[in-house]
Amino acid sequence: MSRSLVASFAAHAAAQPGAPALIWEDRPVSYGDLYAMAARARTQVEAAAPDAGRPVGLLVRKSPEAVALVLGCLMAGRSFLLPSHELPEAPLAALFQQAGCAVVLGLADAPPVDHVVDPAAEPGGGEEYPAVAAVDDEAVTFMLTTSGSTGLPKVVPLSSGAVGRFTAWGAETFGITTGTAVLNYAPLNFDLCMLDVWTTLAYGGTVVLVDPGRGTSAGYLRDLVADHAVSVVQGVPLLFQLLAEATAQSGPLDTPAHVIFAGDSMPARVLAEVPATFSKARWYNNYGCTETNNSFLHELDQDQPLRTPLPIGRPLTGVRWLVIGQDGRASTGPGQGELLVSTPFQTAGYLNTPNGKTFAPHPDGEPGLVYYRTGDIVTVHEDGALSVIGRTDYLVKVRGFQVSTQSVEQILLDHPAVAEAAVVALADPVAGHRLHARLRLTEPGSVNSLSLRQHCSERTVRAAIPSVIEMVTEPLPRTSTGKIDRNRIKACVLAAGEK
Repeated sequence: MSRSLVASFAAHAAAQPGAPALIWEDRPVSYGDLYAMAARARTQVEAAAPDAGRPVGLLVRKSPEAVALVLGCLMAGRSFLLPSHELPEAPLAALFQQAGCAVVLGLADAPPVDHVVDPAAEPGGGEEYPAVAAVDDEAVTFMLTTSGSTGLPKVVPLSSGAVGRFTAWGAETFGITTGTAVLNYAPLNFDLCMLDVWTTLAYGGTVVLVDPGRGTSAGYLRDLVADHAVSVVQGVPLLFQLLAEATAQSGPLDTPAHVIFAGDSMPARVLAEVPATFSKARWYNNYGCTETNNSFLHELDQDQPLRTPLPIGRPLTGVRWLVIGQDGRASTGPGQGELLVSTPFQTAGYLNTPNGKTFAPHPDGEPGLVYYRTGDIVTVHEDGALSVIGRTDYLVKVRGFQVSTQSVEQILLDHPAVAEAAVVALADPVAGHRLHARLRLTEPGSVNSLSLRQHCSERTVRAAIPSVIEMVTEPLPRTSTGKIDRNRIKACVLAAGEK
């Protein structure tokens, strides 16, 4: 049995109780204080959910108390479901029921829950610092959820061993150790926190928590990185866009050593601003998903011309992969197809949901590993590197042509006047689908739809040129994880009758 994430955290708390574990609203929370908060949360979790065999539901907004509650569950050996607190009440209830949660726990600022937990409360009687519960490597700890872009999110259980193997990889790869400051931009329910928060705490670093209410303030984000000497910055393209805006006036950030692009494809315009934003950092394109965690990593050569979409690079140690063609067979050599991966960090399958089509053996019958079908269409280049060109979810037929709406978005984003782009496919009785693009420009009126159609026509087939190109001045809506909310955009377009 390997040492668990929370046992590693507890060891650092014992060895360096005065060291900063978290930064929140410019105040440090020491390892000793965070451990004490987690121990008190543990006591409350055990009282609210005495059946250790059933998971608990957590409904929390990001804060030191929320981090302590997660650690308290781990200390108690409880598995827990951690969905987005921004989900509506109905899907939340369905998820907690699907996971078999005994109770739903939250903090005082959470939506209605079964029990409110207060990790900051004064300790009561009994042992304030109980020993961390031992868990088997195969025991489920974290249960995260998928994005739910095609319906109710799926529950993704992760074993203690999978989490431990991932945190070990993350710490070694990005040099996270005692005193390393790591920016946490993502919400706690997002899988990126496995690196930002949980790897950092397991290896003695300092998590600099971004207040979600200020997550679009460019100046605030830059000050967090600069004032707390952040060494590792990981995030979605929006984060890097905001940091670029702030540093354009105040100069580059010189403390980050590792800059990691994750969660979505980096637009060429944002990527071009990275050199002026970070003066000393190495850059990486990180590929993974909730089901597998990280599986590929590409370090960019800053002396070579940058191409978009960025390659996802090479598989991590222990990762197996293959690409299947339209015939369902594994392909070899350069070409395109759906990517399948098997990682040391992945889930064994969705909870209480049929998994046969998503988690399966090698399609050609080779025995051994279980592969996850990512749903991502990739290009395998001549040099063996891989690039993601779109998702099977976003492949549609337009006048007989198979079109990836994500590829069309990337083409539009390559235009220097386009700041944000979303392309949605609408049903059409004649064409099968028609494409509607919603764009926000860097400067209103800097380009017209005719010019943008010409830009598209030079880069793709006629069927992939959006039939409507809509210009808006407000930022495009985003999900809780910072990605553009295409579902909301599509609903707005349909409600407006595409006028």
